Amino acid sequence: MEKKKLILIGGGNRGNTYTRIGKELGKFELIAVAEPVKVRREYLAKLHGIPENMCFESWEPLLALGKIADAAVIATMDRDHYAPAMKAIEVGYDLLLEKPVSPVPSECEEIELAAKEKGVDVLVCHVLRYTPFFRALKAIIDSGKIGKIMNIEHTEGVGYIHQSHSFVRGNWGNSERSSFMLLQKSCHDLDILQWLVGKECKSVQSYGHLSFFTRENAPEDSTERCFDGCPHLETCAFSAKKLYIEREDGNWFKSSATLKLTPPTDEEVMEAIAKNQYGVCVFKCDNDVVDHQIVNMQFEDDIIVNFTMSAFNKGGRVIRIMGTKGELSASMDSTDIKYTNLITGSVENISINDAVASDSIVAGHGGGDTGIMCSFYDMLCGKVGAADLSNISISVKNHKIVFAAEKSRLEGRVVEL
Repeated sequence: MEKKKLILIGGGNRGNTYTRIGKELGKFELIAVAEPVKVRREYLAKLHGIPENMCFESWEPLLALGKIADAAVIATMDRDHYAPAMKAIEVGYDLLLEKPVSPVPSECEEIELAAKEKGVDVLVCHVLRYTPFFRALKAIIDSGKIGKIMNIEHTEGVGYIHQSHSFVRGNWGNSERSSFMLLQKSCHDLDILQWLVGKECKSVQSYGHLSFFTRENAPEDSTERCFDGCPHLETCAFSAKKLYIEREDGNWFKSSATLKLTPPTDEEVMEAIAKNQYGVCVFKCDNDVVDHQIVNMQFEDDIIVNFTMSAFNKGGRVIRIMGTKGELSASMDSTDIKYTNLITGSVENISINDAVASDSIVAGHGGGDTGIMCSFYDMLCGKVGAADLSNISISVKNHKIVFAAEKSRLEGRVVEL
């Protein structure tokens, strides 16, 4: 099997995940990296055998070398996608671009147009499309087994711990630093819903609020930081001690808090959270993104879809698809899909081949992280066309649903597309 050469721009958790999986599959070879955090850059260099002269603190000198690989992976922060993506396209790279494309609608369109004009493919990392779970649902729908879709109810349970870590204390808690919640966390789901329906979205209505993770809900005697003598350190569900020191399965959280790509020691964690926002009281951060939201969508052919995103759960995705002949009910925590035949009244459990019973980032998004790297390789080899995948044109179309939903939420009205 011929390995495809990659360069990586943005060596955080997502960039590391994609390139590590590519290496493990034997399909890709990472030959250069641009990452500002030294400990991450050094880790990636050692893991992939990258020489020092191909390790850069920023993307500009790397892309100044011209096209030295088959493709580029861009996994920087949301607001830092546009510039390196446009330059990489100009150089002639096919791209694997972390979602969202950009928090700015015009930048999304410019990246799409630049890719078309240059004749390069851009695959956007809507990894849920590449899970055995959603592929099984899509196959059942396309088979006609449930007839014409009439309604879909889909819920993304972000999970109260994941919300507190990533979207309150973490890099994605403030929309000015990253992007608004629906775009950064749930453009996965809006992409999936449009893909399952297979029709154009006509109008959107949304409600959402930041209601719980606010200073007003902090206990009166709480301190600004968890380890500043807070009397609730041992009992608070969001205690930095519980999450970053005591949690047995907390290596992903600890690594994020310390900017490392390997499990840090407790001493390293304590040193980091004494200075950064991961040690701040969860009710006293500078977060402004919503902690719960619903989106109602009207598609062509009178198909109505409801999406709910909420932090107030253990986490996980649940979906119910209602058609004229049958109904599908499923959870990504399960390896089965429940099918109810509306004609006969019979109920059947359909097993999902190669299912990964979890959709968490720690578990590789239910197999989606591996799935997208396999599809990216096949695309580069010409075995599958970008039009059959989450390419930039499809992604931008679905981003527009997300932008419309946020406009509806802020303006309190139905937004037509």
